[in-house]
Amino acid sequence: MNRKKTRKIMVGSVPVGGDSPISVQTMTNTDTSDIEKTVEQIHELENCGCDIIRVAIPDQKSARALFEIKNRVSIPIIADIHFDYKLAVTAIEYGKADGIRINPGNIGRPDKIEIIVNKAKKYGIPIRIGINSGSLEKDLLKKYGQPNAEALVESAIKHIKMFELLNFKNIKVSLKSSDVITTIKAYKMLSEKVDYPLHLGITEAGTKYSGIIKSAIGIGTLLYEGIGDTIRVSLTDHPKEEIKAGVEILRALGLKKKGVEIISCPTCGRCKIDLIGIANEIQKKTSTIDQSLKVAVMGCIVNGPGEAREADIGAAGGNGVGVIFKKGKIIKKVKEDKIIEELMKEINQLLLNN
Repeated sequence: MNRKKTRKIMVGSVPVGGDSPISVQTMTNTDTSDIEKTVEQIHELENCGCDIIRVAIPDQKSARALFEIKNRVSIPIIADIHFDYKLAVTAIEYGKADGIRINPGNIGRPDKIEIIVNKAKKYGIPIRIGINSGSLEKDLLKKYGQPNAEALVESAIKHIKMFELLNFKNIKVSLKSSDVITTIKAYKMLSEKVDYPLHLGITEAGTKYSGIIKSAIGIGTLLYEGIGDTIRVSLTDHPKEEIKAGVEILRALGLKKKGVEIISCPTCGRCKIDLIGIANEIQKKTSTIDQSLKVAVMGCIVNGPGEAREADIGAAGGNGVGVIFKKGKIIKKVKEDKIIEELMKEINQLLLNN
């Protein structure tokens, strides 16, 4: 795939755009003013692979809490601002946020946006222009009759021009809809018009199961076409599930090499072991490994090793027994209750040798 070259901006220490790796981000669901819980959750999310974290700033107490939170975590923090421009000012000046996300349409008058832009300019931090189908301007809804792709793009272009007139180009842009096709179409249209980095996502995608599917289709399609510089999978679930899903989307497209990729077959009548349980346990045990590794968990000794020969290492089950194999070649036979233990031994040894 040929990735579109966009402007490169810096969100704290993380580059976004240009030839930078595509970053994965999420948003905390703690009360931001509760510093301990927020810091604890950010550390958990960072361990899952989060590159950039966003926190809600609903009040001045939360904006001021940013300063201590930022000093206790190592990944960049973006302050999520709605309605009150003063919250953005505090988050920038006092909280030392690494970036700001605003929806210009709900901030109010242009002079309020100018105040935010000037503060961001002074402190050298980027702003994400976050366009959302649920909060489009009334005149655009009247013009188009619905929050379609054309309306999203027109809103984005209007606000981009507003920022450019203020001599501010340290921006990234998102165009989010809960409708997958609308989102894809909007991002493709905007990508042809501007070279600012794009933040991809399907807003209000739903619960874990349906939300991951919608996000994988929407985000995955755009990334495959070379569009997008940072992503967030939005789920009605714990934010760590968003990070896990985002990382897997990148890995499936070959855009992220670090970590363990699990290859496992669907169950069928030939399977005589607890394949589902074994595969899930291996995935859990390897989830914190940073090194690039393909691990196969197959249900059939006869076909498994051959079908998964592209894996670095794997296991296949038989009738109460299993085999451990490397690159499709069997290296040992074990009892079913020892498959997980023996496979993990071989994985750890392989990592040490590498």
